[in-house]
Amino acid sequence: MKTRRCFVIAVLMLLFQSGFAARENLPAQITDEEFWKLSSESSELDGTFRSDNLLSNESYFQFVIPKLKETTVEDRVYMGVGPEQNFTYIAALKPRMAFIVDIRRGNLDLQLLYKALFELSKDRADFVSLLFSRKRPEGLELESSVQEIFAAFGKTFSSEALYTENLKRIQDHLTKTHSFPLSANDLEGIEYVYHNFYRFGPNINYGSSGRGGFGGVSYEELMTATDAQGVFRSYLASEENFAVLKTLETKNMLVPVVGNFAGSKAIRAVGKYVRDNDGKIAAFYLSNVEQYLQQDGIWDDFCRNVATLPLDESSTFIRSVRGGRFGFGAGLNSDLSSMSSEASHCAPEKQK
Repeated sequence: MKTRRCFVIAVLMLLFQSGFAARENLPAQITDEEFWKLSSESSELDGTFRSDNLLSNESYFQFVIPKLKETTVEDRVYMGVGPEQNFTYIAALKPRMAFIVDIRRGNLDLQLLYKALFELSKDRADFVSLLFSRKRPEGLELESSVQEIFAAFGKTFSSEALYTENLKRIQDHLTKTHSFPLSANDLEGIEYVYHNFYRFGPNINYGSSGRGGFGGVSYEELMTATDAQGVFRSYLASEENFAVLKTLETKNMLVPVVGNFAGSKAIRAVGKYVRDNDGKIAAFYLSNVEQYLQQDGIWDDFCRNVATLPLDESSTFIRSVRGGRFGFGAGLNSDLSSMSSEASHCAPEKQK
């Protein structure tokens, strides 16, 4: 009995150590060189989309978060597409690492801008000040609500002098502090994005830049929105939410990648990195990209790419679709589904 008991204890210890090692194999932080290499070598050629996508045009994307938190596991890897709505999902899911995969290099430039802003800001009020090139109003504290923050900034004005100064800080932070070898096109892209936030301020919406989009909710409305129960969940809703993003960015653990969902490289490269580090995908936010993949007849290629990701029964797709279960009224609402279940329909022999 004693021998058997010792054997059981040894097996349990081995299983515990194996589980712990697997959980810990995803790095807690990567170097600047590793960050740039991972982003660059995972990326595909620049693609096109009909609009800039400087911010979300989805009003109800927070509604899905309570259910999403029930189905997913923290400390894993988040994947997503597009701009700032990813930050709100990341703040809720608290992943160890995140990858934002988008067909446009312009989104990579946007994500690099955000990286600098998070790292240069000590709190939410600093971040909003930098984002919109507006002087920080007096009286804003760590405990200030997101409504109070935007109300205070609504009484200020954008400053060209502050914009010029901040742009230099951002460029220096990326090229000198991090030593990222940004091309002239990337620097121009970052300036283009940042100028739009300076120009339109907190009222910027999906169509403000005039490149393909139209209308939509404003940045302020997105940040002060709630879920269906009235809970504020945006990444600027609390200092705790903001800190999740600031920590990830400071540790180089939010990596932007250029890639078509149906392409032969980006998603598979992310999957290989995560698999090689014994990680699992917690969730993949798709927005409504599948609509365009289906229109182009390449959704099956995307499905086969997903099948190469390290998944389990808790890995979850977050979709924006008409008729989704989480949302109010017309337009795009959110929905959830099992990644592993859907990927199982992609025949292995068809995988590239």
